[in-house]
Amino acid sequence: MKSLLLNMYKKINYIAAVLLLLTSISVNAQVTTQSPYSRFGLGNVKGALLPQFKAMGGISTGVYKPSGFSNINMQNPASYSGITMTTLDMGLSGAFTTLKDGSKSESSFNGTLSHVALAFPVVSGKSALSFGLLPFTELGYEYTVSDKLDTNSVNYLYSGEGNLTKAYFGYGQQFGDHFRIGGNIEYIFGNLQESASLEPVNQVARNSRNIKKNSVGGIGFSYGAQYEIPLGTRKRITLGYSGSSSSSVNYKKTFLTTLYQRDNEGNELPQVDTVKIVENSSAKMKLPLMHNFGISIQRDNKWMIGADYRMGQWSKLSMDGVNQGLQDSWGFSAGGQITPDASAVSGYFKHVDYRVGFQYDKTYIQLNNQDVKQMAVTFGVGLPLALSRSSFYKLNFTTEVGKRGSLTNGLIQENYINFHLGFTLNDTWFRRYKFD
Repeated sequence: MKSLLLNMYKKINYIAAVLLLLTSISVNAQVTTQSPYSRFGLGNVKGALLPQFKAMGGISTGVYKPSGFSNINMQNPASYSGITMTTLDMGLSGAFTTLKDGSKSESSFNGTLSHVALAFPVVSGKSALSFGLLPFTELGYEYTVSDKLDTNSVNYLYSGEGNLTKAYFGYGQQFGDHFRIGGNIEYIFGNLQESASLEPVNQVARNSRNIKKNSVGGIGFSYGAQYEIPLGTRKRITLGYSGSSSSSVNYKKTFLTTLYQRDNEGNELPQVDTVKIVENSSAKMKLPLMHNFGISIQRDNKWMIGADYRMGQWSKLSMDGVNQGLQDSWGFSAGGQITPDASAVSGYFKHVDYRVGFQYDKTYIQLNNQDVKQMAVTFGVGLPLALSRSSFYKLNFTTEVGKRGSLTNGLIQENYINFHLGFTLNDTWFRRYKFD
């Protein structure tokens, strides 16, 4: 018993150290995206999906247990009730992005640690707890617009950086044989900073810059339900719904206007003067109400296919009582996975999960009377690693190839290849074996 408790203590210390590390990284993270479309709303919304779900186009709302391996599906907390082993999932992501405007293009790469999540079954059975850290939104852009102000030529310089992170704590419970519900309490935190500068061209004049910084820290909620329809001993249909409430989140806003100059080589000199400053003024952000509907059909430990449909009331997003001028969004995903033979005694690749999917979204952005749309094809694998009597491991690798926007009506087309790598551990805690 003493050795069991010592082993448990080491594991808990390890998990605590990982959570502390990723919390520190999330709080101090810099630009992790370069997208002019992140200027709108709260930045690029990342979604509460781990790599194994992203590989299937993002289907998750109607997904209960895609295999005998325990997975953490934060998109629908009702699914937590299917977790039978202590489960740790952590990973990183990277993105190659190319921006095109018809006459020129620009490429970039960004990478970051992406998530850490932990879940474990409750002793009573058919229920589980989960908590962790996930990216919520990412802000990163920098561009210049040349225009006329009265009769003078001027350059408008826009830039932004920052991110919001979501820390969650959730619980899922099954009632009877077929019905499940669950919920998450979420703490959303981070900093978003944007600046807009005005620089006259070929004139001896002071340049001006407005800097806006929002420091966010507030509570949100998400919830879900699933209903299962058996089709036989090993086949089932799962229907799911999940959503997030239109919570009011607190934030502190700082506004600063400065004057500055550039030297003859174009280098920016130290600011000349501060014209106006409003520091740490309290405000509230009204988040949109979200709805997700999903269905999956599967044969246990063999194959699964599914689809999701989502809606977001982004037209209701407001900050300090000011509507952000977005439109409601909608989208759908379809995908699935197949495992050739999970019970095979030999042949490693028979145990691999092969995944593929597709997703399409009408985003909350409309420019020049044209909706900005996004679509992607996704694929990936789940690679089983070494296993023992009480634990086993899996490496989940996902690739998303997609685009957002178009080259018509003066828009920018954003082509991207996103990579996601997740490490999943299933372990049995609080169980002592008679023989070692």
